[in-house]
Amino acid sequence: MTYAINDLRGQVAIITGASSGIGESLARLLSAQGVKLGLLSRSGKDLGLPESITGAVDVADRAAVAAFVERTVAEFGGLDIAVANAGVGSYGEFLDVPEEHEDEMIATNVLGTIHLYRAAVPHLVARGGGDLITVASEAGRRGLPGEAVYSASKFAQVGLTRALDNELRESGIRASNIAPGGVWTNFAIDDERGRVDGSDQLQGMMRPDDVAELIGFVLTRPRHFRILETALRPVTEAQWG
Repeated sequence: MTYAINDLRGQVAIITGASSGIGESLARLLSAQGVKLGLLSRSGKDLGLPESITGAVDVADRAAVAAFVERTVAEFGGLDIAVANAGVGSYGEFLDVPEEHEDEMIATNVLGTIHLYRAAVPHLVARGGGDLITVASEAGRRGLPGEAVYSASKFAQVGLTRALDNELRESGIRASNIAPGGVWTNFAIDDERGRVDGSDQLQGMMRPDDVAELIGFVLTRPRHFRILETALRPVTEAQWG
């Protein structure tokens, strides 16, 4: 008996935060598998991939996200996959994190995910099913010191995605949480956000391709089962309680 994986060729995916890091790695991986792509990010950077469109969109802007989803559907004739990857972080003691960073984390990580899925789900239902992939975090599975509001935003993503999986599975929609530990990207590299470019901490982290490959695995699993949540961590990362 041949194991029938889900062939992604010809499917249509939207990825938020697609200009760099995990989003860019995933876009390149899916493009190589014949997926048509709607790629949005704040910068609107064009990755030059075949059968793709790019938009400069802040996921905190509900109307702009909805418009880009409609543009993607109009361009490619439907939608099969929505990946909520856009995210921001800020690390430090709770009372030391700037309030504007707190607002941005909630607007991007939480509301941005809601905005994408509100716009995408009707199209997945019309297609007879599909996949919602949330790039959450280990911080969304454990409350970590120095990451209070970031953890809160990621817990919200995990809860939203789990609830949607329960609500939408009879429509053929699978909703999966991907929960990475530390990944070496430009995420939160800023004097006020807590990560230092080129630090030993970053060099010990996973790479964006590690996470993208796992997402690709989840998407290609046969449609008769679903992966609710999967976590991955660098071997150098401490064990958290």
